[in-house]
Amino acid sequence: MKRRIRSLARQTLRFATSWLPSRQRYALMRNAVRVEEPPPDNLVFKLAETEDELTACFKLLHDAYVGAGFMAPDPSGMRVTLYHALPSTTTLLAKCDDQVVGTISLIRESALGFPLQRIFDIDAIRAEGGNIAEVSALAVHRRWRNKGGQVLFPLMKFMREYAVKYFDTRHLVIAVNPRHIPMYEGLLCFRRLKQNPVAHYDFVNGAPAVGAHLDLKKMPDLYRRAYRNKPPGKSLYHYFLELTLKHFQFPDKRFFTTNDPVMTPALINHFFNRETDAFRRATERERVLLHAIYDLPAYKAYLPPLPGNTQHTELRHRQHQRFSVMCPAEFKVMLPGSAKPISYPMKVIECSRTGFRATCDSEIPLTTEGTAYIELGESDRCVLKVFVLRHGRVSKTILMFKLKEPDEVWLKFVRALRMARTHDELGDATRFLASTSSGTTQAPVRAA
Repeated sequence: MKRRIRSLARQTLRFATSWLPSRQRYALMRNAVRVEEPPPDNLVFKLAETEDELTACFKLLHDAYVGAGFMAPDPSGMRVTLYHALPSTTTLLAKCDDQVVGTISLIRESALGFPLQRIFDIDAIRAEGGNIAEVSALAVHRRWRNKGGQVLFPLMKFMREYAVKYFDTRHLVIAVNPRHIPMYEGLLCFRRLKQNPVAHYDFVNGAPAVGAHLDLKKMPDLYRRAYRNKPPGKSLYHYFLELTLKHFQFPDKRFFTTNDPVMTPALINHFFNRETDAFRRATERERVLLHAIYDLPAYKAYLPPLPGNTQHTELRHRQHQRFSVMCPAEFKVMLPGSAKPISYPMKVIECSRTGFRATCDSEIPLTTEGTAYIELGESDRCVLKVFVLRHGRVSKTILMFKLKEPDEVWLKFVRALRMARTHDELGDATRFLASTSSGTTQAPVRAA
């Protein structure tokens, strides 16, 4: 009975405020925010890594989506999509003792794109620079939905901090049901994509959807204006950007990589072949891309088979695999007649055996030669002789560097990225550093 009363009260308030101008409606929503109490001590937020954790997330998501009419019941009792198989997708969870009570996924742009790209154009966002990730698969256990955001708000805070610090993400995009968009706009400062709301979104069983976007680089200013003069207990600016929560368990990384893959061959087979038919429903293009991403014999047996005519036509790999990273770096150049070198701070965002791609606020001329000092991790560094090979298509502040000669530390680093199947294995990278020869061993492409 109490639940029905609360639900009726929310519906009444939503209807009453729907007639107000958006500015007044959002001001009322922000006044109603309560973030005074920290989460319970037994509530933790972390990456979903094990079979049990992933199963609990997928079951929680299934029940929430079925209850909302976003999908038909699946025999497995889980909602598992092809995007969950990608190494560029991370599933986060909230766990109270041993029970998963909340989950959310970040899907970074890859060869498969994003679910919402089917109906929304994000070219304008892409032109602003920075990586994009779609926020998807959000679900909170029904017993925690009416507890003042004790799971929802910290789960979103955890997601934002992970996206910025570990996932190298600037832009978040979402596709949500129209009845939920006021929360994202009014409380979280998302801005709608320019397209009109879509009447039927196939990814969620044909339910209507609205697209929205948040620039995490601009988020501090947006939240500062939205919650100015609010006390800490009513300010999401304080909550998301100033408050530290002890409940967060971020991945322990040796290297400054951005992907945190957890899908071993056994987990791939379990979730996408045995428990669900996700791989059997994959299109021909999706099958080709899966084989390009998981280029390792241990995975091949569990991937959906390729059509016979694609092996030599569509399945073409780059000569040198590329991996997504976020390594602080410095490029030093000695100009003729100069007493000391000029230094350019950079961030390496992609690496391969023969070079790397980096962002730099300064424009550096092509063919410029110099020395790159790169922080591979907290305790791993390398020094490379390189030259600027070309600029990015969109901006000249994106640079492709070519190694002038092989470097032992760099080659060992790239070999570790090639050989490690999960982020845990990469943490124990020393077992992959014994040899830098090309060999015959194949490894998954960690960044599509």
